[in-house]
Amino acid sequence: PPLLLEGSWIANKHKLGLGMAESSSYSSSLRVYPDATHTLLDTITGYLEAWVQLQATTFPSIDGVLILDDLAGFVGGADFETFAKPYLARCFQSIDAKVRFFHNDAHGLGCAPHLEAMGVNLFNFSHLHAMQEMREATGKNVTLLGNIPPRDVLALGTPDEVRQCVGDVIASMGDAQRVILSCGGGMPPGVSTANIEAFVHAAHG
Repeated sequence: PPLLLEGSWIANKHKLGLGMAESSSYSSSLRVYPDATHTLLDTITGYLEAWVQLQATTFPSIDGVLILDDLAGFVGGADFETFAKPYLARCFQSIDAKVRFFHNDAHGLGCAPHLEAMGVNLFNFSHLHAMQEMREATGKNVTLLGNIPPRDVLALGTPDEVRQCVGDVIASMGDAQRVILSCGGGMPPGVSTANIEAFVHAAHG
């Protein structure tokens, strides 16, 4: 299996930018100081490109890039295309990798139509978006990873509730190709073995 390059601190350009300013200041800077924002994002993206390339050179078995960027879900339309899309595309295309995995479990419909053009072929998104809705938004060439509620079902639900939820997700999909059943977000702490087993059994039918 491909070895994925992981770690939000490695490949999370908007959160790196956010670390230099409060959230409201960072968001408003997109409109108030667009040139300075581009300069900041270009600098951060250049660092990430070099860091990913260094790791790929050091560990030749790496065949994937994972980028976590929830803040990209807080901009949409023209702002996403201007301030997120070109920089994310540079990160994903920084090495020739088979797996190009984007995690954004904020609002995902704004970025979804742009994923294939950015080079993304695997997308993990919020459980608040229906699987079929996201398939229609991303197109047929992006593999979807989800979409079980991580906290309320997988961590806090009963095995029966987990099985029911997995069954509902499967039933909701018009086409199960390019789908990997998982959490709609991240794996929460405290998930019981019984719930994991229920998930696996329900996924296998």
